[in-house]
Amino acid sequence: MRNLFSILTGILAGLFFMTTAQAQEGWIIKDSKHPVSITADKLAAVIEKAPPTLFARIDHAKGANAIEMPLEDATLIIFGAPQIGTPIMQENILAGLDLPIRVLIWDDNGQTKIGYLDPQALKARYNIKGAEQSFMQMTNALEKFTDLASQ
Repeated sequence: MRNLFSILTGILAGLFFMTTAQAQEGWIIKDSKHPVSITADKLAAVIEKAPPTLFARIDHAKGANAIEMPLEDATLIIFGAPQIGTPIMQENILAGLDLPIRVLIWDDNGQTKIGYLDPQALKARYNIKGAEQSFMQMTNALEKFTDLASQ
């Protein structure tokens, strides 16, 4: 009985750690040379000069501070372009749960990170078979924009 309990505990622990590691899959995370606020400013400026629309900038740390709860700097930038997102949502409307695009910029123990969902993971998540041009444009824009913001 004790061996069975040990085996089951090991299996459950393995599943927990496997699930935790898989949660990181599908995300592209880069280092930034700048603090969170400057990286967010740079990303917003790049977006405003390009065709996508900047829909929102959410300062998570400011919200936490407003209720006197500590939180490292973290800013969420939400942006999109209907000409890119619409063909994806025409393939599967549920993709709208992850669109418009969201980029999180956060402080990770003194190192600023910038991360977003890989468009190929979005494609797989919603089993989208078409909209190839939209995914290519999204991939290129995210790579270019986040590189410019993090340099």
